[in-house]
Amino acid sequence: MEALLVFILNSILLGVGLAMDAFSVSLANGLHEPFMRRRRMCLVAGVYAAFQFIMPLAGWFCVHTVVERFHFFERFIPWIAFFLLLYIGGSMILESRKEGEEAQTASSLTAGTLILQGIATSIDALSVGFTIEHYQFPAAFFCASIIAVVTFLLCLSGLHLGKQFGTRFSGKATLVGGVLLIGIGVEILIRGLFL
Repeated sequence: MEALLVFILNSILLGVGLAMDAFSVSLANGLHEPFMRRRRMCLVAGVYAAFQFIMPLAGWFCVHTVVERFHFFERFIPWIAFFLLLYIGGSMILESRKEGEEAQTASSLTAGTLILQGIATSIDALSVGFTIEHYQFPAAFFCASIIAVVTFLLCLSGLHLGKQFGTRFSGKATLVGGVLLIGIGVEILIRGLFL
């Protein structure tokens, strides 16, 4: 029983650590789209949670099948996340320069952007496959499920917080969201290269 509690606690803490990027991007999305409805918020958080579920399992699978290729790919993970978030954040900054109602209508979060954000914020979770490689598949699946639930809850709270601030600062919210995404990308790159 004690081992199960330790496993669950470790999985929750791992989920919190992995979800911080997705939480920050959710905060930016809430700023960017301050009138997002609850159903859409659940969809956005669900996409991030799905990626955070899939990536550790993909990493676990790679460890058990193609370890040599995955080690080679691992050094590119921070760069991929950086360029994806740079592109998305840069697009938001450019949108913030548009004037009038058209800019606000056109600036809603698209499916393509959401998928790119999901990949960018979860790609580092591939390496979690190395930390859980000693688990049997059911345990790895359960760990990834806990990570996904934690991610979902944190992203919902990030979207809610972003919406609260976005309605107050609607004129600058898109600009702030874009700068925030670029900052997250830089942080991921620095962490991946130097830490």
